[in-house]
Amino acid sequence: MEKQQIGQNFFIPMPVVLVGTQIDKKANFMAVGWCTRANANPPMIACGIGSHHYTPRGIEKTGTFSVNIPSSDMVEKTDYCGLVSGKNTDKSSVFDVFYGSLNTAPMIRECPVTIECRLVKTVPLPTNTLYIGEIAGVYADGRVVKDGKPDFLAIDPLFLTMPDNRYWMLGRHAGDAWSAGKKLVEQSRTPGPEGH
Repeated sequence: MEKQQIGQNFFIPMPVVLVGTQIDKKANFMAVGWCTRANANPPMIACGIGSHHYTPRGIEKTGTFSVNIPSSDMVEKTDYCGLVSGKNTDKSSVFDVFYGSLNTAPMIRECPVTIECRLVKTVPLPTNTLYIGEIAGVYADGRVVKDGKPDFLAIDPLFLTMPDNRYWMLGRHAGDAWSAGKKLVEQSRTPGPEGH
């Protein structure tokens, strides 16, 4: 099939999270659509946040932040936290807030999974700043854990697509990672009639 250029402002679907910070002793939350695992050991998460936003102030001052994974039934409150700035709006009472081992990384009790992080690196970019945090703790509702592992259908996370600016839910299981391609690996190791 012939490919066509669709412009630079295209992104693969990304998980939508609520980044929590503490500013002036108040919890603040911001919807963030650019968040990913950044390192395996120690485990780290990276969030790309517009440098002009209010949330970076709290991350940089306290050296901590939280990453809260909202379920699809939280789409309205999640979007709200991306529409209004903590600079002008007190978002500390939007959710039931709790703290783990880091007392300046507010987490959201309504989110099925919450993660507290210590800031380890800040990478300034032209319009955004990449905040890399080492995971200090992960908290999950019992209903979303099966056999000690997260059940992603039960977590029911939100995803963001751009440039259409839409939220999506998790779809069907397509295959198992590090397993689905094993047949091709074996075929590539078996020499044909003429060898490799």
